[in-house]
Amino acid sequence: MAEFSFLSPAEVEEVFARFKRANPSPKSELTAPNPFTFLVSVVLSAQATDVSVNKATGPLFKAADTPQKMLALGEEGLTAYIKSIGLYRAKAKNVAALSAKLIADFGGKVPGTLEELESLPGVGRKTANVVLNVLFGKKTMPVDTHILRISPRIGLSSGKTPLAVEKDLLERIPESYMDNAHHWLILHGRYVCTARNPRCADCPIRDLCRRNAMKEAADD
Repeated sequence: MAEFSFLSPAEVEEVFARFKRANPSPKSELTAPNPFTFLVSVVLSAQATDVSVNKATGPLFKAADTPQKMLALGEEGLTAYIKSIGLYRAKAKNVAALSAKLIADFGGKVPGTLEELESLPGVGRKTANVVLNVLFGKKTMPVDTHILRISPRIGLSSGKTPLAVEKDLLERIPESYMDNAHHWLILHGRYVCTARNPRCADCPIRDLCRRNAMKEAADD
């Protein structure tokens, strides 16, 4: 089998140029009417699909679309809306607590720094980076399970942890693509470079992908 190698800078440029041509303006698949509800949706999406989150939050956000309304709804009231989502009890506790902290410390507004966001219950680095990118236009790289899995496959990172992959991607992806880079990678991992039976025949970067190159070398 051929030895693994990273994509060259020119190849990385080509990968994201193709992603951009195929999908010029990728968006989060979470449905939320305002910044607060988007933050809640991202918290609820941990270890859950966006589809399942959207199904639960449609009715929830009609009842509570501000920190004040969410706090008034209470942990038990919130639980009734999100029972279909995995880890719903822990998530209900976190959403109630983060609503209270937003009111107490940030005037009910979603803060715009990594440190402030990570101070909120249930908000880790990945969630904070998603919020910074989508709501504040920051050039961040949230690393979810899809990006952690496909980055080494493609040849973008040798990292074994989310933080290591984040560092590699921030260094390797041209700044001009960073506004949308994490969306493109998530969608690629979700719909094309799947964990089981990846759709290599439909892959727009098949000729560049290091995993495919290693596979073809092994077959020769």
